[in-house]
Amino acid sequence: NRPADERYLSLSGLVASVKGRAARSRTRTVESAAVRVEASRDNAERLDLVLPGSEAPVAPTHWSFGQLAALVGAPAAYLRQLPAPLAGINLQYGLTSHRAEQVKTLETDDGRVELRAVTGPDYGRIFDHELVAAVQRIAGNGTGDTRWKVPGVLDWSTGFYNPRVDITQDTTTLYASDRDVFLFLVDDLNPIEAGRLPDGSPDLYFRGFYCWNSEVGAKTLGMASFYLRAVCQNRNLWGVEDFEEITIRHSKYAASRFAHEAAPALTRFANSSPAPFINGIKAARAQIVARTDEDRTDFLRKRGFGKAETAKIIEAVLVEEGRAPTSVFDFVQGITAVARDKPHQDARLDLEARAKKLLDRAA
Repeated sequence: NRPADERYLSLSGLVASVKGRAARSRTRTVESAAVRVEASRDNAERLDLVLPGSEAPVAPTHWSFGQLAALVGAPAAYLRQLPAPLAGINLQYGLTSHRAEQVKTLETDDGRVELRAVTGPDYGRIFDHELVAAVQRIAGNGTGDTRWKVPGVLDWSTGFYNPRVDITQDTTTLYASDRDVFLFLVDDLNPIEAGRLPDGSPDLYFRGFYCWNSEVGAKTLGMASFYLRAVCQNRNLWGVEDFEEITIRHSKYAASRFAHEAAPALTRFANSSPAPFINGIKAARAQIVARTDEDRTDFLRKRGFGKAETAKIIEAVLVEEGRAPTSVFDFVQGITAVARDKPHQDARLDLEARAKKLLDRAA
């Protein structure tokens, strides 16, 4: 769903864009009550802000306007529907009458100075280019110059996964907008065999990771690593196993945590041996735990899965594997499939953690 101007064909192009934006930016801490709102009577849609210590107005982005409105408890969606002069009066009243607070601003000069973010004074900003640079240290340009690259494409008509596809606006997995970056890379030229499929063909996995950040407070910084079987044209991930995730809130010490936790974790994953993963898969395949429908239900219910969730897990294996689950690995596959459909991150991570626990016990 990303528009064309948010899609990048290489990590070098992406880092140049977000690093250049950071170079044109500045942050400062101001009193919220000292912010002056200006609206032009000649332009019903134009609203500017004058910040303390500066005579030149800045233009709030859609995102920062919402942050300002939230600061004073005003409904941003309603204010956006009003003519700029009327919205300005309401916002100014909120800023001057609300308990004065210190806020940290992020202003970017791109021919016109924009106010991109209004956060708390202790917001621990990690710039988008810092995350991209950390990825570059293991992935180079992300185009195949190292083992880490933009993923290939699964052809649904043949079931064949082709790791070698041209990187275009349609196939890229490198994104950046005014409020976030998102990168997804894989090592699909070096597949790992983890046993055999029911038809006797090798069961191939490859490594993958994605990471994200927002330097304006729209989301945490985070990264997830995993093994997977394929990526389709719509960039859905298929056959995900051994999913692990790190998230870092932009609190006061976020930059230090990124340097000491997240960035090294990415390097460890890139250089780690797949042997524990392969051994876990093989052991889970060999461990038969259910031969009847009653066995399948009992296996899941005894491990804390509810009646509805149990039915979904068994159905997921039937759909994806074409047969009912019998081994620990089959149930792990089903749990992971159900987790993908969970809309809330906490519920999804809980299921993925339970699936990993089953694999670890089998190993």
